[in-house]
Amino acid sequence: MQRYTIKNITGSAGILLLLALTACTRTRKTPDVSNIPITVKIIRFDQDLYRTDTNQVAAGLHQLYLKYPGFLPTYLKDIMNFGPYNDSATTTPVISANEPEGAAPRMTQAGAVQKMLTNPDLRRLQAAVDQQFSDMSHINQQLAQAFRYTKYYIPAFQPPKVISFTSAISNYGAITVDSILGIGLDMYLGADFGVYQQIPDLPNYMIRRFSKEYLVADAMKALEQQRYPPEKTGSRLLAQMVDAGRQQYFLEMVLPTTPDSIRTGYTQDQLNWCHDNEQLIWQYFVQRNLLYITDWQETTHYMGEGPSTQGMPPGSPGQIGIFVGWQIVRSYMERHPDVTLQQLMEIKDPVQLFNEAKYKPK
Repeated sequence: MQRYTIKNITGSAGILLLLALTACTRTRKTPDVSNIPITVKIIRFDQDLYRTDTNQVAAGLHQLYLKYPGFLPTYLKDIMNFGPYNDSATTTPVISANEPEGAAPRMTQAGAVQKMLTNPDLRRLQAAVDQQFSDMSHINQQLAQAFRYTKYYIPAFQPPKVISFTSAISNYGAITVDSILGIGLDMYLGADFGVYQQIPDLPNYMIRRFSKEYLVADAMKALEQQRYPPEKTGSRLLAQMVDAGRQQYFLEMVLPTTPDSIRTGYTQDQLNWCHDNEQLIWQYFVQRNLLYITDWQETTHYMGEGPSTQGMPPGSPGQIGIFVGWQIVRSYMERHPDVTLQQLMEIKDPVQLFNEAKYKPK
């Protein structure tokens, strides 16, 4: 399973500014993909799960497995942490591998699911999801169009089956499981959804992205990560930045009408700050010899979530390495106009890409 968990709506003045910036910076011709026959219909696993007879949960899980054989086991084991699925596991108490010998058995899998399905707070959460996502047609259309662009640029791409779920707000926004794309709808109920504010581990700089506007971008990030896995933890910061930059360039191509602020996750003010201070940002990394650091605690300062980037002015966004990598990749593609998106994504050595980009902001 690939997990991608990320999560601003500006006023009219901000929107006008954004449109002006878009008109000035995007000159790339968008290809016509209307002849690519792709449709999307999100399958509502979340609703099927909550329709389960709570007096017959084991039987209900079996029926769900027959309908969702590629997704239910991942949902139970990896998303909800209810243990591996099989028919006997639903009725046999399971002891965690981390528990000491002789520990009391945990609740059966069916018992854990029953407890979840009968929890009043979780049922209210599902009701909120049902209300917010009563009509999925617009999201279906957006995903289908993104898949068409992906198929245009990467012919071997096969559109995934799209399944929706909820996870008790466990911060699963979009995941991939083989040929399945899972969308955690409870992570897109709107920044003003009161329950988010009650969860201590969810800071406001993340909550502001828990809105529908980010759903399709998050989904495409998950698919990109599945097809082109990023550098592993412990790799050089430069390699991590280039990989993040390639992801942003990929999103530019397959989501050409989506605002940069949605794709990057920055606020529009933060994005403007980055463009205004691009040269200073680059000097910061070069003068401190940060490009080739590998310590994960140091690289996390620049690639990890945060309200801003440690060591930089308050106007900077967290994950500023995304912006730097994005500009490096843009520079590379400007210098190599014959390179296709697929060829870009398949470059094995991110340092070679950096060297050939000759990135030098002014």
